[in-house]
Order: sequence, then structure tokens, then C-alpha cells
Amino acid sequence: MRKAVIDLGTNTFNLLIADVFASNFELVHTEKDGVALGMGGINHNRIADEALVRGFNALLHFKSVCADYQVQEIHAFGTSALRDASNSFEFLNKVQTELGIEIQIISGELEAELIYKGVKWSYDFVEPAVIMDIGGGSTEFVFADENGITDLVSLNIGVSRIYQHFHFSDPLSTEDASNIETWLDEKANGFFDGKQEHILIGASGSFETFYELIHNEPFPSKIDAVEISINELNDSLAAIISSTQEERDLNDWIIPIRKRMAPIAAVKTRWVLNKLDIQRVFISPCSLKEGALAY
Repeated sequence: MRKAVIDLGTNTFNLLIADVFASNFELVHTEKDGVALGMGGINHNRIADEALVRGFNALLHFKSVCADYQVQEIHAFGTSALRDASNSFEFLNKVQTELGIEIQIISGELEAELIYKGVKWSYDFVEPAVIMDIGGGSTEFVFADENGITDLVSLNIGVSRIYQHFHFSDPLSTEDASNIETWLDEKANGFFDGKQEHILIGASGSFETFYELIHNEPFPSKIDAVEISINELNDSLAAIISSTQEERDLNDWIIPIRKRMAPIAAVKTRWVLNKLDIQRVFISPCSLKEGALAY
């Protein structure tokens, strides 16, 4: 069956079209739109009027693409920004009425489970590992081994929330980075206490950008997760954190929606590497949308 999955993220709307079989899938088409749904309202539990318009227009386009590819089923999932917004019903009702797309708002826990299912298409958990999915509104962490999930959490520590919560210098100062890390520690509320993991799997998104900045080439189009040097990653994170907005605006390897928030994603990733004593890093091209194919 030809299915489409739309992941309505806080920063980016992602469309995946695939032919789904009993035990695998064949990718047909993917694209993303930097909607910035959470910009201007996420920390007030609202979707700003301008963001509602951007979101609807993105889905209008996605609906047209699905028609072009003769998609049989469309499944749309709303995540952090929509699940916390007091006015999300307005958006859901408009999309259902005018586009015929039913958006299912999912919990952070279900989001984490779907991310795990997506990553599992690309990575065999022969050793225990932790998945990290950096979102605009939330960030999911899934600890898993060969038997499945051992622990998970969805934390409201997305890069858009942080970007709109603090006032930063350009480039980020040492104090800025320290303030972010202190805030992350508070929001984690002890979840990582006593935890140690040597393998981190970054789920698509910002991690693909990190890969492209390190290698100066597009992230591989295959489904398999790719290992990157942790030393090269740390060097890249440091370079992103110290970069200016102007430098990022001129860098073609950073997509527009990430140009403002890349240093925040880098600080958060470095925080996790240090907190869990990570020794190896893999990047998976899969995340929620791949996990939802069989949902």
C-alpha cells in the first residue's frame, strides 16, 4: 500500500511517501517545509496566527503532492507545539474540513516510541544505545537494547522553546551556553541520574546537518545509520556554537530553519555527550515518520 506520513513538527513539517509491505518499505518521496509552527507562541501555549497560515499552506502543498503520487492513505501526526497549544483545535478543524486530513495529536511518550520504531529500520540494537531526537518543541530520548525499549522520556526542551526563552549574544557566549545547560539540567529533572550509555543514535534532523557540516557533502540517501567520529562531531559542535548568525546564513549546509537555532542544538548535543559519557555516535536518517508507517 502507498502511504504518506506527515510529521507536523514544531519547526519543520516532514512528508514521507512510501510503498509499505509486510516487513519493509520502499521510499517514494520525501520533502520538508520549515514552517516554524512554534515561533511566536510556543512558550505561551499558543500557535501564532502567522504560524497557522504557514502550517495550513504547507499541508495544502503536501496534499497536492500526495495526489500526484497517488497516495492511498495519509496519516498526520501533531507533536509538541500542537499538543501544548490551547488553540490547536482551530488548526485541526480547518485542516480536516478543507483538506480532508485528520491530524492525530500524540503524546510525547508515543512520539518517542514511534521514533524508536523508525530508527530500528536503520539500526540493529546489538548493543545498548540511546536515541536522541532534537525537536523544536520537545526532545525525545529512548534507551534500548536487543530486547527493545528499556526507558524513554519526552522533555519540553526543544530548540525553539530555548531560542524564545533566552536572549542570546551573537555568537553565543560561554555564559549563554552555561545558562542553556543549567536550564536543561533543571528540565531533565534527574532523568539521566545514574545513567551511562556509550552509543548515541541521533535521529535525522539536526544530526544530518552535523554530518553535512563535517563532511561537506549531503547525508547519504540510504536507510542505514552512519557512524561519525565523535572527535569530529565535538569539533563541529564547537564550531557551530562559536559561529555568528552571518556565518550560518552563508553556510549552504545549514537549511534555513536551522540557521537561527543550530548553536542551541549543538549545545544540547554536547550536553548529552558529556552527561552520558558517549563514546560512539551514529546518525539515522529515520525518525517518527518512518516509525509511523506501520502504525
